[in-house]
Amino acid sequence: MRIAVVRQGYFEVDPRVQREVHALLHAGHEVDVIALRDEGRPRVERNGALTVRRLPLPRRRAGALAYLADYALFFVAASTLLTLLHLRRRYELVQVHSLPDPLVFAAIVPRLTGARVILDLHECMPEFFATKFGVPLDHRAVRAVAAAEQASIRFADFAITCTEQMREAFVERGADPDKIGVVHNGAEEEVFDPERHPPRARDNGRFTLICHGSVEERYGLDTAIRAVASLADQIPELRLQVYGKGSQLPELRELAAELDVRDRVDFNGRWVPIDELLDAIAAADAGVVAMKRDAFRDLVHCNKMYDLVAMRRPVITSRTRSVEAYFSDDALLYFTADDPDDLARAIRRLHDDPALGDRLVERAEQEVEPYRWALQRERYKRYVLSAASGSRPADGEV
Repeated sequence: MRIAVVRQGYFEVDPRVQREVHALLHAGHEVDVIALRDEGRPRVERNGALTVRRLPLPRRRAGALAYLADYALFFVAASTLLTLLHLRRRYELVQVHSLPDPLVFAAIVPRLTGARVILDLHECMPEFFATKFGVPLDHRAVRAVAAAEQASIRFADFAITCTEQMREAFVERGADPDKIGVVHNGAEEEVFDPERHPPRARDNGRFTLICHGSVEERYGLDTAIRAVASLADQIPELRLQVYGKGSQLPELRELAAELDVRDRVDFNGRWVPIDELLDAIAAADAGVVAMKRDAFRDLVHCNKMYDLVAMRRPVITSRTRSVEAYFSDDALLYFTADDPDDLARAIRRLHDDPALGDRLVERAEQEVEPYRWALQRERYKRYVLSAASGSRPADGEV
């Protein structure tokens, strides 16, 4: 089956899109990806049955109008390219990843000419918009975004999303519950493999925390830096490694300098080869997932949480409704979101009790079992086959 995948983002650093594309390739499908072009990447890259086509468009993201302009520009470019490719190659299925949800309408020509369409809802756009721009959920602009979300779901033949909490939000706003399935963000175990990258044994001469992924305000790295600063005298060997890049990087460097912890916080500042990242995770004593908490983040899961569990590293994470619904206090070491003092308490507790880390890892491995990618991949492939055939998943599979 020929499948097109559309994502307004960088394919090479988007774990969910990569996992699903790899699943499609593994199932024997031919996949064309349309995405944004990051610096230094070729416009077209072919590898066997996979072709990645990258559009050299800006990502300004400086305000609501800039967001809308970026969305509109990518929509026009992606829909034009997708239409031309479809007329030549005749895709049987098009999968579009949000944000934005209305990007799914880029597949209108393929859909009108027989292709099936899946919408992968990475995030809840109304909650994202409201928290990003500081407006209430009943604001008229947010209501318009919600209407666009529901229209996008109706246009697609099927939709998938990341958590039950997100699915419930879509259904509460009017979506057909039988039309939305959940595929969790389990780590791709062929990549995040602790056998190839064995965890480092505890070393009393240092205590290293790691944060990896996009460096953006929503991930709460400022909370982690403040917690490290507050523990400078209590845990002299404490270090924080930040792997990744993003718009908040300059601000966080300034914060580390202001708090006099430049020697304790190491900013990698780039996307690194996956083996280098895995070695860094394996060498850390724990991973920190410091997500802010609000109406949007109470619905989502962070990929990096699953990465750390797969790599058998203890996870210190902020409390959000969706994470607490899946993992107990025995599996993850929780702290109050946006509270550096509570994060410092959790770090100190893990540092002072080495056996706690082992207990957390063991319990997290048990609790993550239903959400492992090996199982989620098969669910995803069933959704794809059902959508391609024009049928709905069997009862109980959504």
